[in-house]
Amino acid sequence: MNVTIRVPRGVDRVSLLGAADRNLKMIREALGVNIAARDDVVHLSGDEESVQAARRVFERLGDVAGRSQTLSRREVLGVIADVAADARTMDEMSGEPDEGLLEGPDINGRLSVYSPGRGVTARSINQQHYLDAIRDNDLVFCTGPAGAGKTYLAVAAAVHLLRAGRVRKVVLTRPAVEAGEKLGFLPGDLQAKVNPYLRPLFDALSDMMDYGTLKRFIMNDVVEVAPLAYMRGRTLNNAVIILDEAQNTSRVQMKMFLTRIGERSRAIVVGDPTQTDLPDARDSGLIDAVRRLRRTPGIGFVALEKVDIVRHHLVQRIVEAYGEDEPREPLH
Repeated sequence: MNVTIRVPRGVDRVSLLGAADRNLKMIREALGVNIAARDDVVHLSGDEESVQAARRVFERLGDVAGRSQTLSRREVLGVIADVAADARTMDEMSGEPDEGLLEGPDINGRLSVYSPGRGVTARSINQQHYLDAIRDNDLVFCTGPAGAGKTYLAVAAAVHLLRAGRVRKVVLTRPAVEAGEKLGFLPGDLQAKVNPYLRPLFDALSDMMDYGTLKRFIMNDVVEVAPLAYMRGRTLNNAVIILDEAQNTSRVQMKMFLTRIGERSRAIVVGDPTQTDLPDARDSGLIDAVRRLRRTPGIGFVALEKVDIVRHHLVQRIVEAYGEDEPREPLH
């Protein structure tokens, strides 16, 4: 579908399209449409649903810009999310099935991320059960060995929900616990000190959106990657919140994290109980939380296994070899 729209009369072009057409780039990346602008004319092309959504975004942005208001990046992203939410409401009223993460259990279903041609799919039955649990529950605990896709699928589901406009923010957090060695003094400011602990989360995000999109989302607080200690005292609404390496949380930290969940938010807790870096593995907040909450309605529990490992083929053999010496805490 192709649509041509014009900058409304009396509206400043830069106010509507953004400096260096910044707003156009955000709309293109969020909605997956092709956009070309010249002078006061904007050409949209792509599938009908996406093009119509982009057209409605321009109409709303034009109303704001017409009142001589400067459009911030956050406001533009908010309009995009509102338009997507309106489209979902219309689908629900018309009885049309939703797509993507919220459709029925389909092992071949794809999660839509920002990187072109980079849709993410479950690669085993248990991984699909994991995505189904995220779809059906506001809080999900997922345990399993290294390489089974615990964090990667959680991030993919969060990005999918963000791109679909079902949430406005993605928060990824993990405890800053060293893996069996003391690193001592780390140079740099506070952000430089904690970045090594958060690198795995950035790696997953970088697989699902280009550097420019990720940088812009972080600058505008759409995507937040932070140590678990930064979560205290916050209420996170309309967000997907992922706690990675949860086996390294204390019981107090786990309780603090779980009570951050706000309205219209989902939380995903992932970890491997066999790789606890705490002085005493029995103090793990993950193990404690699963025991306390396993019979609580509305919470999903998924245990991935060695057969679900999707990293290098040697990882599964390594996990099996070490697993003989590491008894797993029962979680069910």
